[in-house]
Amino acid sequence: MDIIEIAKALSNETRLNILRWLKDPHTNFPPQGGSLGTPVDLKGGVCVSSIQEKAGASQSTISNYLTMLQDAGLLLSERHEKWTYYRRNESVIQELAMYIKNEL
Repeated sequence: MDIIEIAKALSNETRLNILRWLKDPHTNFPPQGGSLGTPVDLKGGVCVSSIQEKAGASQSTISNYLTMLQDAGLLLSERHEKWTYYRRNESVIQELAMYIKNEL
């Protein structure tokens, strides 16, 4: 876990909101995977276009934000056909919570 990279990733309101929204994707986003030809377990993942729509930002901005969150270890992604689905990396988020509790 790189606490500096995580702190940088969390220093933007939209990126922080993305993590909040992905905590409960079924409440915060429409049903996912409807464009896929066959049913797939998305493990709570949300398509970039759904995140973009909720955030009200450009596709390139959201892609950059998602990359930054993923590079910090806070998000996981899975590609299904031509779509990428993002979900929280709960193990890193738990590690971060323990770090804050024990070290700060």
